[in-house]
Amino acid sequence: MTKTAHPSRSPATHTGKGGETHQTAGGETPVMTTQQGLAISDDQNTLRVGPGGPALLEDFHFREKIFHFDHERIPERVVHARGYGAHGYFELTDSLADVCRADIFGRVGERTPAFVRFSTVAGNKGSADMVRDVRGFAVKLYTQQGNWDLVGNNIPVFFIQDAIKFPDFVHAAKQAPDRDFPQAQTAHDNFWDFVSLSPEATHMVCWAMSDRAIPRSFRFMEGFGVHTFRLINAEGRSTYVKFHWKPRLGLQSVVWNEALKINGADPDFHRRDLWQAITSGNFPEWDLGVQLFDDEFADGFAFDILDPTKLIPEELVPVRRVGRLVLDRMPDNFFAETEQVAFCTQNIIPGIDFTNDPLLQGRNFSYLDTQTERLGGPNFTHIPINAPKCPFHNFQQDGHMAMHNPRGRANYEPNSWSQPAGGPRESTDGYRSFAQEQSGPKLRQRSESFADHYSQARQFFISQTPVEQAHMRDAFVFELSKVETPAIRARMVSHLLHVDPGLAEGVARGLGLSPLPQPAAAARPVLTGLGPSAALSILKNGPDSFEGRRLGIIVTDGVDATLLAALRKAAEAVGATTELIAPTVAGLHDSAGNELVAQQKINGGPSVLYDAVALLPTVEGANLLRHEATMRDFIADAYAHAKFIAHNDAAELLLAAAGLHPKARDEGVIALEKPKDAAEFIQTCAALRLWARETRAQAV
Repeated sequence: MTKTAHPSRSPATHTGKGGETHQTAGGETPVMTTQQGLAISDDQNTLRVGPGGPALLEDFHFREKIFHFDHERIPERVVHARGYGAHGYFELTDSLADVCRADIFGRVGERTPAFVRFSTVAGNKGSADMVRDVRGFAVKLYTQQGNWDLVGNNIPVFFIQDAIKFPDFVHAAKQAPDRDFPQAQTAHDNFWDFVSLSPEATHMVCWAMSDRAIPRSFRFMEGFGVHTFRLINAEGRSTYVKFHWKPRLGLQSVVWNEALKINGADPDFHRRDLWQAITSGNFPEWDLGVQLFDDEFADGFAFDILDPTKLIPEELVPVRRVGRLVLDRMPDNFFAETEQVAFCTQNIIPGIDFTNDPLLQGRNFSYLDTQTERLGGPNFTHIPINAPKCPFHNFQQDGHMAMHNPRGRANYEPNSWSQPAGGPRESTDGYRSFAQEQSGPKLRQRSESFADHYSQARQFFISQTPVEQAHMRDAFVFELSKVETPAIRARMVSHLLHVDPGLAEGVARGLGLSPLPQPAAAARPVLTGLGPSAALSILKNGPDSFEGRRLGIIVTDGVDATLLAALRKAAEAVGATTELIAPTVAGLHDSAGNELVAQQKINGGPSVLYDAVALLPTVEGANLLRHEATMRDFIADAYAHAKFIAHNDAAELLLAAAGLHPKARDEGVIALEKPKDAAEFIQTCAALRLWARETRAQAV
């Protein structure tokens, strides 16, 4: 332990002979030391022979400091590299003890510590947040029986059926090896070449081209365990289960043009949103839901329950909500926690077991291998974020960066040494795998029950609202328009003909593809009798309030104090936040003389950062801003993205400058004439967007 500075001393500085500044410890300031605890007297200069001489090899402080710096970066994840995490807890609200012996599902009201990491899949660690991509939704639960990792996505199905294809899929989705682009997007030949040659990917591609792939926030997206797992009760009986995370704020996404501009304005948009929500006390919450079913249902279901490219519609098996997940604390250090957290699908607890899903079986191998590579060896579980919070004991020893080893003479079992030297022993209450009978020849063959690749893709498409269907069509056109090889475009359209002829024709028309290709060969006839499922639509599962959203308010010096206060109060009353956007971030006052601090400057706070906007300039301010290009973009983008726009009388100048003359407006452009209008506007914003505006624009 190093000596601390005398408590009567205050921090001080002194200047070295070379003019450099040295800060010395004082008061409660800790003394800087080496990793070995040796106090450092000079952190500004390398040890050398004379002021201008060569550095000395014996400078252990420099060597330790530069060595550690050289090794600051660990290999980033091959997929899900761009991630952000938070701490929280899971609270059981409905016991599952009848179907599961897991301790976490046995006591209603009990809280289990949790760590959650959200991520994109394709982009590198430095890519932007708002890309069109699947989002990872990985939850580590520190239960009393060990760590349980539910490693899922915000989409309930996947691109491939067998894990042996995972390297091929990821290679195709990532940057091309010869040119190392594009980054964090799938709009390129390799991706579409692979999926157009893999009919099993059709269902997932439809999800990836839907608004699910551009969520407004982590707080407004669902999570899914993807695979079918087993729950085992105290008697050893098995029940199949699919896991769901349902956001309590409802679902919300953005539109594609908006996503592109968000990436330019704030590439950390999702990270910043989660940080601001948690640090301001607006803790995000999700319900844990389970779909429970038995062998009788599995045998009668139209698809194989072990096929990871299929889902079970909630209309057939309702989602039972049994608990809530709350995120209430950000990490103390991003690298130590979010970057080093290691999720493994194989991390389960008594009462939860695997099925023979071939993708899940492969993930159980791959994740452990990946974490060992990323984190330097087999002892990544010694890192605090990965360590269980319950007691744990074994005979595993040594290896790179071992933090603890077995104590005493015994490092093996069985052994004849008595306790405590003999070490841990097995438990009759320990984990036991479900005793499923298996028989059959050894071969490389996929089950015939996995062969229907289009029926659920069709069901997903018809479950969307017309607005969402149009977004899907436009997404396919955008992505495929970036594909340079005409044959790949045509091949993909040939698959879409099985999903929906109107969708395929719309994509072909957008690409200028004529004539239409023949439909791709289908291994199984498409089941056209599958009806729509409301649970698959974002817009059918949106919020009923403006809670958790953000209102951007344009203000200028002298803004009406009463109207501004009413608007902010109305937003805060429903759990929304407000930000002021102004010509300058400081030096502003409202009409009552109160000092205002804006969160954004006009040219740094575009409307894409907000869920709705309000324009409250003074007449003088409006005259100043109407010539500002970014002000015109602010209004034009908000209108184009179907957002609700409130305005005072003075803002008429700004609306006209942006091309929104009175006759060009719709019911989503709302005048605020008196303070009571503010509450009505916020109530209107509960709908989030005026999608009719988009529909009318498409009709023109």
